[in-house]
Amino acid sequence: MDGLQQFLHHPRVAYFSMEIALRSDIPTYSGGLGVLAGDTLRSAADLRIPLVAVTLVSRAGYFRQTIDPAGRQVEAPDPWQPEHWAEPLPAKVSVAIDGRTVWIAGWLYVIEGIGGGREPVILLDTNLQENREDDRAITDSLYGGDQVYRLCQEIVLGIGGIRMLEALHFDVRAYHLNEGHSALLTLELLKQFAYDEDVRRPGEAQYDVPRARAQVHFTTHTPVEAGHDRFTYDLVRSLLGDFIDFATLRELAGQSELNTTQLALNLSEYVNGVAESHAETTKHMYPGYRVTAITNGIHPHTWAHPAFAHLYDAHLPGWCLEPEVLIRAESSLSDDQVWQAHMEAKLELIATVRAESGVALDADVATIGYARRMTPYKRPELFFTDLERLKAIHAKHPFQVVLAGKAHPRDAGGRRAIESLHGFMRSLGGDVKIAFLPNYSMATARTMVAGADVWLNTPQPPLEASGTSGMKAALNGVPNLSVLDGWWREGHIEGVTGWAIGNGGVSTDEHRDDAAALYRLLEEVVLPLYAHRDGWLRVMKGAISRNASLFHSHRMMRRYAAEAYLE
Repeated sequence: MDGLQQFLHHPRVAYFSMEIALRSDIPTYSGGLGVLAGDTLRSAADLRIPLVAVTLVSRAGYFRQTIDPAGRQVEAPDPWQPEHWAEPLPAKVSVAIDGRTVWIAGWLYVIEGIGGGREPVILLDTNLQENREDDRAITDSLYGGDQVYRLCQEIVLGIGGIRMLEALHFDVRAYHLNEGHSALLTLELLKQFAYDEDVRRPGEAQYDVPRARAQVHFTTHTPVEAGHDRFTYDLVRSLLGDFIDFATLRELAGQSELNTTQLALNLSEYVNGVAESHAETTKHMYPGYRVTAITNGIHPHTWAHPAFAHLYDAHLPGWCLEPEVLIRAESSLSDDQVWQAHMEAKLELIATVRAESGVALDADVATIGYARRMTPYKRPELFFTDLERLKAIHAKHPFQVVLAGKAHPRDAGGRRAIESLHGFMRSLGGDVKIAFLPNYSMATARTMVAGADVWLNTPQPPLEASGTSGMKAALNGVPNLSVLDGWWREGHIEGVTGWAIGNGGVSTDEHRDDAAALYRLLEEVVLPLYAHRDGWLRVMKGAISRNASLFHSHRMMRRYAAEAYLE
C-alpha cells in the first residue's frame, strides 16, 4: 500500500524531535541528538516497533561549514528540497502565534528497515502562501534565529505536530519527547483534557494533569544548563496569548520562566537519561523526579563499514537484527580478517582526508580520530595542551590526527576552539600530520569512526550525556581512548575495549591532570601497543565483542518498548 494509508491501521507512538538525521545529504540534523533520533527510527523499522516521527522540515538546513585561511569557521545556508525526497501530505493545520493564524503543512518521508519494516516521518512546513513572510520562515533554519524564532518553532513542533497527527488520522497511543524542544505538546494535551467549565466547581483543577501525563514519555539528553530551553513568560504570553492558564503553567514549567525540561518532567509518566551517569546527573539537576537510565545506542547496519558488514555477514550471521551475536567476535573472526577490514576502512579515510584537506596521511602510522560538536565542555583543545610533549611523543611513536566538528554559530567558545585547533595544527605542521575535515556530517562520521585506529574523547565530567561516536568506532573495531563519562563509564574495560583517561573524578586542575593522563597513556601504552599487531588486534576484537554487542539502538529500542511504550 502506497503513501500514508499504510500507517493508519494500528496505534503508534508519536516520536517528536526538533532534528532527525534521515540521511547524510538531508541536513535536518546538527549532531548527536539528530543522529540518535535517526538511529532510533531505523531500529524501530528493523524491529517493526510502530512509531510515527514528527519534526521540522528545516528547508535551510543547519549550516554548511567552511574554514577560512585563519582557521575560523564560516557558515552558509545548507538548503534542501523536500519534494525530491518526500511526498506532500493531504492536510493543513493551524496554530495561533502572537494573535495571528499560522498554517502548517507536512511532508511524508518513509524510513525503510531491514526486512520490510517502515516508519513514517512527518516534516512540518510553514512555507505556505497563506502565511506572512516571516511565518513562512519558521520551519526553515534548524536552531537558527533568536528566542522569538525558537519559541515559534517549538509552538509549531509541539502544538502543531499533535494537530497534524490528528488531522492525518493517526491513532497515537503515546508521545515520546526526544529532548525538551517539543515539550509544548503537553500543553495541547492539557487543553484537550480540560475539565468542562460549566460543571467544574470553584477550586477544582482546570486540567486533567494525570491523564495528560500518562500519555507522555520524555528522554532528556543534556546535562548542560545552556542546553535546556528557557523562555520569559512575557514572551510566552505575547506569542501564546491565553492558550493555557498561566497559574497552571507556572506550577508545571517554573515560576520565573518557562523551562521546557521542567515542563516535560512534570508532564511525563516515564523519564529517562541516556546513560547511567547522565541519569544520575539529571537527578541532581532536577531533584525529586524519577529518572531511569536507558543508555543510547547506534544503528548497526548504518554505522558498520561495508568491509566489516561483509565480515560480520559471513561469520556472525544475523548481526544486523541481533547485534548481541557480535559477542562471539573474539572467537569467530581471525586477526587477518579484522585487520584487512580495518585497512580497507583506513585507506578510505586516507583518501577522503587527501581529497578534502590536502593532507597525505600514512597508512602505517597510528591515526587518532576526534570528531564531535565543538563546544567548550567537550574540551577539543585538551589533546594540544602541551605541544612540546606531543612532539616528543611523536618522535618516539609516530602518530597522526584527523579532526572534525561544527560549532553552533552563536557558540563563541566553540568557534574559538576551532580557530585554536587550526593554530595548533600550524604549530605542529612540521612534526605531526593533522587534518581537519570541514562540514562534519553523517558521511564524514562514517568514514572517520571506521578508518581511525583509536577514537579520542575528552569531555569535562559529568557533562557528557552519552557520546555515541565512540560506539560507532567500537562497531568497526576501533578502541576508545576516553575520559570516564557518558556511555564510556559502562563500556570501558581497561586494555580490553580501550583505555580510560583519568578516573572520572573531579580534581583541582582537571584539564592539566587529564592532559597528563592522556599523554602518559599515549606514550607508554597505546602507541607502543599499536606497534605490536597481535596485542592491538586483541583490543580491536574486544571493542567489537564487549562494546558493539551491547551499545546498539536495537537494545535501546527494545527497552523503550518494554519499559515505556507498553506500560
